[in-house]
Amino acid sequence: MNRSRLDVTLAVGYLAVAAGILVARANPATAYESSVYTGSPTGVWVGFALALAIAVGTALTCRGRRQGLGIALGAMTVTAVASLPVIRNYHFLGMGDSMSHLGWTRDIVAGGTAPHELFYPGLHALASVFHFLGGVSIERALLFGMVVLFVPFLLFVPLTVREMADSGLAVGLAAIVSWMVLPVNNIATHMAVHTNSNALFLVPPVVFAVVAYLRRRATVERLPLGLSPFSVLLALTAIALLLVHPQQMFNVVILIGAITAVQYLARWRFDDHPMLEHPTLAAQTLLLGGLFGLWALGNERFRSSAIALVSGLLTDDTGAGNTVNQRGTSLTEIGGSLPELFVKLFLDAAIVGLVVGLFVLVVWVRRSSLADEPRAFVNYVSLALVPLGGLFAAYFLGTPTMAFRQVGFIYVLLTILAGIALAQLVGGLSKWITRPGANAVAALVLGACLVLGLLTMFASPLIYNPGQHVTPEMMSGYEDGLEHGANGTPHVGMGYDPYRYDHGINGLAGNDTLSSASAATGTANATVFSRGNYSGAYPTDEYYFVYTEWDRTKEIEVYDQLNYRRAALEGMDRYRGANKVISNDEFEMYAVRDA
Repeated sequence: MNRSRLDVTLAVGYLAVAAGILVARANPATAYESSVYTGSPTGVWVGFALALAIAVGTALTCRGRRQGLGIALGAMTVTAVASLPVIRNYHFLGMGDSMSHLGWTRDIVAGGTAPHELFYPGLHALASVFHFLGGVSIERALLFGMVVLFVPFLLFVPLTVREMADSGLAVGLAAIVSWMVLPVNNIATHMAVHTNSNALFLVPPVVFAVVAYLRRRATVERLPLGLSPFSVLLALTAIALLLVHPQQMFNVVILIGAITAVQYLARWRFDDHPMLEHPTLAAQTLLLGGLFGLWALGNERFRSSAIALVSGLLTDDTGAGNTVNQRGTSLTEIGGSLPELFVKLFLDAAIVGLVVGLFVLVVWVRRSSLADEPRAFVNYVSLALVPLGGLFAAYFLGTPTMAFRQVGFIYVLLTILAGIALAQLVGGLSKWITRPGANAVAALVLGACLVLGLLTMFASPLIYNPGQHVTPEMMSGYEDGLEHGANGTPHVGMGYDPYRYDHGINGLAGNDTLSSASAATGTANATVFSRGNYSGAYPTDEYYFVYTEWDRTKEIEVYDQLNYRRAALEGMDRYRGANKVISNDEFEMYAVRDA
């Protein structure tokens, strides 16, 4: 394709993504949406699909400026997908940790909590800035922060691969894999206001700083005191990561420490090796490890998490195995299966992981065509996966949620390695078929994986997990219920403990623990409630039963009445001991007592 046609094609791509954004903006959400995918008009996805098709093609086949424009087009489109809750005017997104983060941000804005008093104040401080400077609501400011923290992932994955391999094909392939957003697994990492997940997207800038420090040590002017600018960049990006979430900072310390160990091993083992030309990262390891220690060890939440991990390792009935078995049984009862869910959530990640794993083995046995320095960088990262994988195993046995968060970090590194691995694979394939043929095969396979990855970026009924779209009606319903409820009467949810809404509305200042709230809360016993024994569904003489459209969609439609029966929910209006005290389109609240 000649240059003028390429320019026209790229222009069409940018117009397509712009049109998709405009269509999405013109069709805001007016009620609860269980899926941002089905809630958005078809025109949005037509525009985004066309833009991504052009982006994939140009990232694979073009080089230089036009490849950069293609990568920028793809990154812009994926950012637009991630921004759909903002573009389509969602009031808020997330009903778990997200609500607690909303409460902490509300505390900062109100002056009840200083940012440095939080264990990870980065996102909350950023949202506070958006709130004060932009005049937007705190909820919307947090959604802005979610998007802002996501963008560095798309920018720095291809930049890091360019530093590591200096291959145009590897850069393009790395960009495409980054668009799959593999670190989000919707089990413990999410595209939401969730600081542990948000921090994952700041890891590539840190890795870029590490690679640039190792590779460009003699090509840049030194700062005062002889400091390398990339060493300063490493410190600054790591501090930003620490402030967003220390767990990912801990993983970075392990990564850099492992690279340092490999460097010293190379100096002991070899007389001539590219690693010998790289400056060691010992000082950076000590600096970042010290920063993490000073920040984390004095925090009660960190100590509690460490104790919980050790306790989980020593307890027989914890671990991911039991969790998987329980969820597998529930999925079967509602017509799904673990293999089906695995395909939806992890097939693209499994394919990428398999390709990277085989590539690393080829590199280790010295059968790859990589040059010496790129091979050294691949060895750095791949060998660092050993201690990171060991930490995953410890989490897997002790605290399953942390294990899947660790998978998210590992897949940040695998995304980077995937660009180099796939470039080697496409290069090898082109020896058997033509280069255009190899590019076409790569485009088809990666395009299919890209569709699957983007379809599971957000929670939806597709993965048996309805989207956690929070509407103004839900918030106002809970606000009225918490404000006007009788003192001492608990608020009881339908499979969902309302204390998170209390966090989001009233903040957490003064709460002793993360699970505490200003009002008593809990969940109704599903078996007793479904039998119509409403007064016996919670162990108090009187309680407020609350549910939102999200609760109803989750329990009745997605879970297919596995826990709570539709008939029991509808029977509340006929039960003499239940009085409806608050009602709107998205929220219901009953005062329940023994009839």
